[in-house]
Amino acid sequence: MAEHIFSMEFFPPKTAEGATKLRETRRQLAQLNPRFFSVTFGAGGSTRERTLETVLEIQGEGLGAAPHLSCIGSTEESIREILQTYKAHGIRHIVALRGDLPSGVADPGEFRYANELVAFIRKETGDWFEIEVAAYPEMHPQARNYQQDLLNFKRKVEAGANAAITQYFFNADAYFQFRDECLALAIDIPIVPGIMPISNYGQLARFSTMCGAEIPRWLAKKLESYYDDSASIKAFGLDFMTQLCDRLLTNDAPGLHFYTLNQAGLTSTLWQRLGLSR
Repeated sequence: MAEHIFSMEFFPPKTAEGATKLRETRRQLAQLNPRFFSVTFGAGGSTRERTLETVLEIQGEGLGAAPHLSCIGSTEESIREILQTYKAHGIRHIVALRGDLPSGVADPGEFRYANELVAFIRKETGDWFEIEVAAYPEMHPQARNYQQDLLNFKRKVEAGANAAITQYFFNADAYFQFRDECLALAIDIPIVPGIMPISNYGQLARFSTMCGAEIPRWLAKKLESYYDDSASIKAFGLDFMTQLCDRLLTNDAPGLHFYTLNQAGLTSTLWQRLGLSR
């Protein structure tokens, strides 16, 4: 079997203090030797410069870096300019997403879907970039139905995606079902599970409502029962996430992608518990 693909995601810091904190987080997580760190790209490209700055800093430390690139609300010219900038800096890896329209903006721009962005990247730059796309084991929140969502994913793969990272989930069976459905459609790229460590239930519930990730009822009730006892939430969350990750890897998931929220602690602990240190 191919070597596992482990990666971690950051968001670009907004302040000098945030940048210093992220450097320390990265210093700790780099010791785990993930294949790459990805860096998010705000709605409508609102963090464009900070995304590039963070990626270049990661790359300058000799680490693998992949900027996110979302296309909704963008023009072909603006995306072409970003691709040229990334290429000029020797960036070879990109996470291509549709993204969300900035609030108050009605025009989706020249790209409506991520498959159009993937096709455009390939047309403009050939095989220069390794392209990751998003996958949704529990269905994209705006998809009409499950089958349509699967076909949307297939279009991204056919447009030239090399691999996919899923939205986070807490139900391993949703991932296995999605993977089986993809195989039935002859989709054979690695589909890496997205992992969200559990630290703050209120924040997690808000994120999950926005992105369509389901928190199973029993898990929600268990986390709610701890109220504001953050130590107990983290301890239980680590136990649960260790079991989830272990089950995924045991059943041939190609790797794991950790949504770190710019924190090192929980990801590092999960990593150690899973025995991933190489």
